[in-house]
Amino acid sequence: MTVLVTGATGNVGSALLALLRAADIPARGAIRPKPVLAQAGSAGAEAGTVAFDFLDSSTWDAAFTGVDLMFLVRPPALSNVPRDVIPALEAAKRAGVKHIVFLSLQGAETNAIVPHAKIESWLRASGLLWTFLRPSFFMQNLSTTHVAEIRDRSEIVIPAGTGRTAFVDVDDIVAVAFEVLTHPEAHIDRAWTPTGPSADTYFEVAEILSAELGRSVRYTRPGAWRYAVHARRDLAMPWAMVLVTTAIYTIARLGRASGLTDDVRAVTGRRPTTFAEFAHRERVAWLP
Repeated sequence: MTVLVTGATGNVGSALLALLRAADIPARGAIRPKPVLAQAGSAGAEAGTVAFDFLDSSTWDAAFTGVDLMFLVRPPALSNVPRDVIPALEAAKRAGVKHIVFLSLQGAETNAIVPHAKIESWLRASGLLWTFLRPSFFMQNLSTTHVAEIRDRSEIVIPAGTGRTAFVDVDDIVAVAFEVLTHPEAHIDRAWTPTGPSADTYFEVAEILSAELGRSVRYTRPGAWRYAVHARRDLAMPWAMVLVTTAIYTIARLGRASGLTDDVRAVTGRRPTTFAEFAHRERVAWLP
């Protein structure tokens, strides 16, 4: 069994690939080709990786050949699923990929707006075996995407109102994904929703960060338009990603991101990380 991990340079993919290799499971990391890789093919990639681009069909054969099981991460910039994602998945099926484990999104099954829903729908009808991981909002988004506003201005600029969010640690998502990929037969046609142990408002998140960092962190509670301007101007998000993240935060504002599960414990046997534990572990990210 060979596992292909897309998004292999991201938070989830890189950690998952490391776990698979440590367990001596044949795993291939799919990475976006640099110009030299595009000319030289997979031979130019580092050991254990292959050049792969959803938008470049010339990279597909080398990536999919010999792969039975695929961990699928949708690149955030690709929001037109039928045009930009499905053709590569069809090629994977033709190449012999049998099972796709898709990193989806909490609530994707009831939210047709997000691109994840379209991928889930295609997989259900594809004839492939599938497993969906629908994690809640990544705790790490606050230490990566939103790190500068917290570190430099002690603000959280997210349009979630007073809605609660069931944050989850990426380490817990990776642990769930590892169990699914190492025992895929136990997770065929199943959907797991990894969440943390509590659903918190961003006011409560700001309080936790304030206590951890020893300074006041304020949740500004912006509206959707103010956030969109901030995301485009200050976070340099492409407009497609601005729209998707605005939709995700709107779900939280409407109270639909607060659902808690015990799926982390059910799949891995360990309890999920609390936001306070995460903030303590990652505190250096927000230090000036």
